[in-house]
Amino acid sequence: MEIVSALFVDQFDIRQDTGGSARLDLTGVYFSTTASTFPVSLEPHLLVLVRCPEDATGIGALEVRFMAGSEQVARNVQPLQVEPGKFNYRLIRGELTWDRPGTIEAHCRIDQGPVVTVPLTVNPA
Repeated sequence: MEIVSALFVDQFDIRQDTGGSARLDLTGVYFSTTASTFPVSLEPHLLVLVRCPEDATGIGALEVRFMAGSEQVARNVQPLQVEPGKFNYRLIRGELTWDRPGTIEAHCRIDQGPVVTVPLTVNPA
């Protein structure tokens, strides 16, 4: 399996299109936000889209490590099952705190595969 995309989003919806194909409607994709005071705690939604090739088992584990520099500040691991030849998604809700303006990166991977990194920066308002 492989990660197709990982994004911080405000909201998403799934709908069926003609012929039964699925459509994802993403709202408020972002990589930065602002805060008026620090420290600030946020619970951003990270949407991870995954595909499974036809010849794969479709079973694995999705790991997301939230990193502030070299320090791990949060971690989420969950089982992942995707029908071979299909797509699926996982919604990860991080509980993150910034003591000052800066960036926390979500390091996403399936099993021991390649890492997809998604930054989230909080700037002063």
